[in-house]
Amino acid sequence: MQFNMRERSVDILPYILNATVLQKEILWLNQIIDTRIKLYFQQDCNYKSIEEIYPPILKGNSVYEQTIRKFNFSFEERVVILTALAPHICPQLLDIFFIKNETYNRSFTEFGGIKGNKHIGFLPTGETVAFILCGNNLVERFKINQIFSSNHFFSKQKMIHLDAENANNEPLLSGLLSISKEYLTYFTSGNDFEPKFNNEFPAQKISTNLDWDDLVLDEIIIEEIHEIQKWIKYQKTLMDDWGLKKLVKPGFRSLFYGPPGTGKSLTASLLGKSSMMDVYRIDLSKVVSKYIGETEKNLSNIFDLAENKDWILFFDEADALFGKRTNASDSKDRYANQEVAYLLQRIEDFPGIVILATNLKSNLDEAFARRFQSMIYFSMPRPEHRLKLWEKAFERCKLSDDVNLWKISTDHELAGGSIINVLRYCSLLAIERAIPEIKQIDIINGIKKELRKEGKTM
Repeated sequence: MQFNMRERSVDILPYILNATVLQKEILWLNQIIDTRIKLYFQQDCNYKSIEEIYPPILKGNSVYEQTIRKFNFSFEERVVILTALAPHICPQLLDIFFIKNETYNRSFTEFGGIKGNKHIGFLPTGETVAFILCGNNLVERFKINQIFSSNHFFSKQKMIHLDAENANNEPLLSGLLSISKEYLTYFTSGNDFEPKFNNEFPAQKISTNLDWDDLVLDEIIIEEIHEIQKWIKYQKTLMDDWGLKKLVKPGFRSLFYGPPGTGKSLTASLLGKSSMMDVYRIDLSKVVSKYIGETEKNLSNIFDLAENKDWILFFDEADALFGKRTNASDSKDRYANQEVAYLLQRIEDFPGIVILATNLKSNLDEAFARRFQSMIYFSMPRPEHRLKLWEKAFERCKLSDDVNLWKISTDHELAGGSIINVLRYCSLLAIERAIPEIKQIDIINGIKKELRKEGKTM
């Protein structure tokens, strides 16, 4: 087997760039920690302050270096991000903090740190970086607290955080210092982080091999879709160059409604494909929980991770959660309303593209409608559109002489999704017969099968 070494070298280049610069950074952090330990315990040291240990000069193009330059990291911020990275790229670096306080036969409180469930190394907390940067200097410690405030870019960019979920009023800096999976992936591989579908992130990335030419819709619908495309293309010009950011909220919210199979999901996928944006379909069966507080938590995970990305969030079958709010006759109703109110706020504050898809517009109340920039009705295709859908679906198939697609499209009102189901049914029949030809009766039986799903007959 032969390998294309040129392609292989390109593939590993981001890893080499990141590893090279992070190795220098870790050596710098190691020197800082060693100096802090010596100064704190009044041992012989070549430095009077850790600030005398200058960080490596970053002139390369690794994503780590680009990030440091983009946000103009200070000395302290650089130490914090490296301390959060250390358990992932050089866990033995922090083993020095396992030394015991012989007076009390226990670990040093000022070192912070916690033990992981499986990780046997030292996991840093906010207290750890406070010790590294401040020692016992109270003024510097107060300044360090600002790095973990909600106004800092660490928080705004979801770069690092102190895990205080189970803090129970414990000191802020006792929280686990964590780097986000996004930036960990970014700093090590050079690639964007793609979250996997799970209970904490109940959303699935979707895509399509089709193009706009494969989408058969009324011209009115296409024009409304163009409005979303124009926002994606010109939003920065509108907000920044035209100075409308004070008047116009960031982001775009659209409602797709209409019968199943009429192109709502495909349109969302095509919007992502044409604008080079990832589209994530939210599985509402995973989002909605019977446990109080879980639905908001699930939604929060999705919006928090998507906030600084060029993603399109696609809530399919949205009426499962976004239905008419009740009169709050009991505690269950009141909590359902609370979930809706939370969702409304997150949608309104989200700076990206949100698309809600539902089969029944009547299930959505006016509070939702006011928050949409567009509401697009995907109607059942007219006969001439159905003919195009039938022709596109079967263009790669051999049809028998008795097949009349014009009559089929005129006589039977089916959406595009149902027509694809008929195509699958007929193709499998032809394969089973070992005769690669689709007959009129095959199509008719396929149509009957689709109608039965809806409780209809021909």
